[in-house]
Amino acid sequence: MIKRREFIEKQLRLGLGFALLAIPKKGFGFNLNNETNNTLFFKLSLAQWSLNGSITSGKFNPYNFARKAKELGFSGLEYVNGLYSDVINSRNKYQAIKRFIKKSNDEAKRNNIENLLIMIDGEGDLATSNVRKRNAAIENHKKWIDAASQMGCHSVRVNLYGVEQKKKWMEYSSSSLTSLSEFSKDYNINVIVENHGSLSSNAELLMQVINNVNLKNCGTLPDFGNFCIKRLDGDLYDSECIKEYDRYKGLKEMMPKAFAVSAKSNLFNKNGEEVNIDYLRMLRIVKNSGYNGYIGVEYEGHDLSVSEVDGILATKNLLIKKGKLIT
Repeated sequence: MIKRREFIEKQLRLGLGFALLAIPKKGFGFNLNNETNNTLFFKLSLAQWSLNGSITSGKFNPYNFARKAKELGFSGLEYVNGLYSDVINSRNKYQAIKRFIKKSNDEAKRNNIENLLIMIDGEGDLATSNVRKRNAAIENHKKWIDAASQMGCHSVRVNLYGVEQKKKWMEYSSSSLTSLSEFSKDYNINVIVENHGSLSSNAELLMQVINNVNLKNCGTLPDFGNFCIKRLDGDLYDSECIKEYDRYKGLKEMMPKAFAVSAKSNLFNKNGEEVNIDYLRMLRIVKNSGYNGYIGVEYEGHDLSVSEVDGILATKNLLIKKGKLIT
């Protein structure tokens, strides 16, 4: 499994061969066919990033995402635009996106599964100080808003990286989000921001930006795990985290404007618990906010002894196990 920054930097050069991902019979001792209990306060979706290693290595065709998610017991899909090399590498991106929309819709319909959102990566920096680059990024995102609308999604997820000066970051972020949210109104699409590194993982600052925009279709996608504000080498994802925002405080702050929730997982103990995240505590925060939509499984482990499918199933079953404890 590659790290996200490396992926974003390489995706324009990536050429993939496609093959089906082999599914093990069991994952972490759980039955593959374990179904979501209908007493849960949430539904389960699968974030496509959970399969990024298999996709970028050419072992899995991203257009088989709907079928794979259905096989694993999910009812919703969260796409990642950058995992589609046929789109990224196309000279005619609009035609490539048109094919992406049709193929994805056909597969979702065939598998009776719901398209929820598109996570947008690699389309430019929405919080850069460079006005020309910021405006270009806004324009680049619009085609994916159109795609999300044609796929019946409710949202697109965007990133806010950019400058490190807090006031400037908030200014540029607010401006870009306002432009995109105003544009997406006519498409009935929400623009949602994930805590995804640097200042965007400072939930207090992020919520000030969201509240500054003050548009009903501008909100958040809180991720259980992405609360690192500063890393040793100054990168977004790869080096050791040296400053982290309190994840439980951050989730509570982001939930009032949440249109989706991402259950991040990396490492499990022998009892099937995520070693760094208290899932029961997280789910109680989600429940207490009044949220009852989809929670997306996003397995991002780097343990080569654990397959992506095993990690996905472990996360799914942990959500079900803890969710049953909340009434």
